[in-house]
Amino acid sequence: MSSRPITFQPLVPELVCADFQASLAFYRDRLGFARLYGRADPPFAYLEREGAQLMLEQLEAEGSWLTGPLERPFGRGINLQIETADLAPLLEALSRAGWPLYREPEEAWYRVDDRLEGQRQFLVQDPDGYLLRFCQSLGARALDDAVAEGRVVR
Repeated sequence: MSSRPITFQPLVPELVCADFQASLAFYRDRLGFARLYGRADPPFAYLEREGAQLMLEQLEAEGSWLTGPLERPFGRGINLQIETADLAPLLEALSRAGWPLYREPEEAWYRVDDRLEGQRQFLVQDPDGYLLRFCQSLGARALDDAVAEGRVVR
C-alpha cells in the first residue's frame, strides 16, 4: 500500500465483487492498479492507476448498498473508460495471463463540437463482468479531415 497522501477524485466507482481476492489480483497484477489502502473486514480496497481510481468491495449479504438482485455479469449497461498513457503494457499483461478481450484494440474518433478527439481503445471484462474500456489519446484533428476521408465518426 502507498504511504503518500491520497488525492481523492471527485467520482470514484465502487465495484461489488463476488470474489474479492480474484478481483484484487486482476486489477493489481494484470492491470497495474496500486492499492492505496484497504480493509480486511469486510474486504475492501481503494485502487489507483495513472490517476484513475476505483474501489472494490466484497459482496456481502448484509450491509451492502445493492438496490436489487445482482446477477452476472455485474454492471450491465455501463462501461468504465480509463485513460492510460500506453495500451501496450496492459495488452501484453492480459495476453500473458490468457485473459480474453471483450473487444480488440481499435482506433476511434469522436466528434466534440467542431473537432474530432481520437483514441486507441480496447474493452475487457473483469472477473465479475464489469466492462472496462482502456484508451490512449490520439489527439485532436479537424472535423473536415474525417469528412474528406469518408471516415466513420462516432
